[in-house]
Amino acid sequence: MTFPRTPRISPAARFPYAPGASPDADAPDPFDARWSPDETLRLRVPPPAPDLPEPVAEEEPADEPAPAPRKGGRDRYLDLLRALALARVILYHKFGWAWLPLLFPSMGVMFALAGSLMARSLARPALGVIRGRLRRLLPPMWLFGAVLITAMVLDGWGPHYDGHPRWWWAKMAFWLLPLSTPPYAESLGGFGGVMESEWAMNIAVPLWYLRAYLWYVLLSPAMLWALRRQPWLTVAAPLALSALINSGLFSQEGRLWETATDFTTFGACWILGLAHQEGLLRRLPQYLAPSLAPMIMIAGLWWLTSRPIEDPTTAGDLETVPFAQAVWSFGYVLLLLHLSPSWERWPARLERWNGLISLLNARAVSVYLWHIPALALAIPLMDHLWDVDFLYEHGQFVLRSHWTPLLIAMPLLALMVLSFGWMEDLAAKRPLRLFPYPRRPRGRRRAG
Repeated sequence: MTFPRTPRISPAARFPYAPGASPDADAPDPFDARWSPDETLRLRVPPPAPDLPEPVAEEEPADEPAPAPRKGGRDRYLDLLRALALARVILYHKFGWAWLPLLFPSMGVMFALAGSLMARSLARPALGVIRGRLRRLLPPMWLFGAVLITAMVLDGWGPHYDGHPRWWWAKMAFWLLPLSTPPYAESLGGFGGVMESEWAMNIAVPLWYLRAYLWYVLLSPAMLWALRRQPWLTVAAPLALSALINSGLFSQEGRLWETATDFTTFGACWILGLAHQEGLLRRLPQYLAPSLAPMIMIAGLWWLTSRPIEDPTTAGDLETVPFAQAVWSFGYVLLLLHLSPSWERWPARLERWNGLISLLNARAVSVYLWHIPALALAIPLMDHLWDVDFLYEHGQFVLRSHWTPLLIAMPLLALMVLSFGWMEDLAAKRPLRLFPYPRRPRGRRRAG
């Protein structure tokens, strides 16, 4: 099986304005016939208040309005988007359906969510925020790299693989700080033919996301500074650079162009996340985002369908045309952030999914890194099922199903997350948990 390659290429609460205070239900009605004009006058013109000492701070009136919601809590709407994005990534890497990125552009959504969280954190000193983000990102990647490098070395990879031993050792530094793509083997023996020869390259596909994320984190203070001064120009700059890079004027070969392509493809989505947290989107007229977003998405779709088809197997695949992906993702994310309902608590219909969604958010990096190894290992396990006589005679419809490898990969992914996901807790300085599934409080009924 060949995995489709990805081209190389909180949250601010969206609260509607609070309505004015409603009249006191216990106040007398001045239009009631039982009230005299004098009483009505007294209602409209209260007597002057006598001079009183300043009230003590602790003594608040009983009818004081409730305090504003806490801004530091989790936004369940954004948690839902992140969980959907992870699920879509897994399905795309398994089936390669070209319509999936159109249905839900996961990468643009994930970068927008990360940008929103980054903007909220930048209320603190920028250097400490960047250090904290790197601390959360790099240890899970180091653990992933240690396992992958060991497996590649056991399958024949080494300093003489590409004929440049010194450069091989130098490029290994990108496994420590992924400013560029960490090195990996493009073709190996597959452990004696048990796995495909491209297994290492397929497993290394997610690493481009970590590289782009790292650059966004490093440049977020500058992007936020520019956004506060020139919002429209800052949002449009990545799209303009993406159009320039993908105009055909450049060869796009080499590490520098790979990094630039990824950065410009999703840079506008990251900046939209910054703008969402800053409250800039709420200042727009309510009709503007719903009116512009569909037109932007149509422009991205037009660019996708108007490109020459070089590979028929990828025709219409948004992830093979970076500029089309940048435009489509920008319009899609703009619409999602405009709708942003900011759930502090789950709606009743989604309460039952709280456990799974919370688990995916708590292990988002691990799920993203380890889902392709799980899919890759499912292939040889699937081959062994053909040796089971009962399944061969009575269950070939199961063995031939495209969903069966996915059903095999899911327990493998759960095992990998269970084995390696604790690194996310260690990196975030949280108590270590093997299975961070939220417990239901005692006495709480299931939402109906």
